[in-house]
Amino acid sequence: MPESQPRVLSDIDALKALAHPLRQQLLTWLHRHGSATSADLASEFGADRGATSYHLRQLARFGFIEEDTGRSSGRRRYWRPIPQDVRLPRRPADPEIAAAADEIGRQWMERADRDLTAYLSDREAFGEFAAAAMHSFGATVLSAEELAEFGEDYLAFLKRWHRAPGQASPGSRHISVVFHAFPTPDGRDAS
Repeated sequence: MPESQPRVLSDIDALKALAHPLRQQLLTWLHRHGSATSADLASEFGADRGATSYHLRQLARFGFIEEDTGRSSGRRRYWRPIPQDVRLPRRPADPEIAAAADEIGRQWMERADRDLTAYLSDREAFGEFAAAAMHSFGATVLSAEELAEFGEDYLAFLKRWHRAPGQASPGSRHISVVFHAFPTPDGRDAS
């Protein structure tokens, strides 16, 4: 992922565009597999080609994807994701922004849960990747400022390892990385 400033989604229209479930699926697919046409994606998701094209244009309008001009020709347009550090607002005061951000966060968590459940149900099918995979649960005690710094350090580390589908080493496959860092909801603090 190229070095860039984080894109905190605070614009309600961009949040609503990203909160649409099919758009989430389209964007995830493009990140995992690389560029595709609306026809390719409509077939992949059993969706109407015109509706898929509309949803792709909406993702492009709000800067999540762009036309892959190197592959496009004539009316056949390929779309690719724009590598960026997209983040949800931390504590939006506007209830509409908070609701849209919560919906996106919920979808991200559901996707992570589905992916992990599918992997764990048949991990032997992943061969050497199953042997290399790691699951860890840990905890620490941090101030709010340290928690924010911890998250930034984690994202910087993840960016260091980011590879677009076309830049992957031979034998690579898409790897899901799920990270949560939040206050433990037991009502107690460390002091």
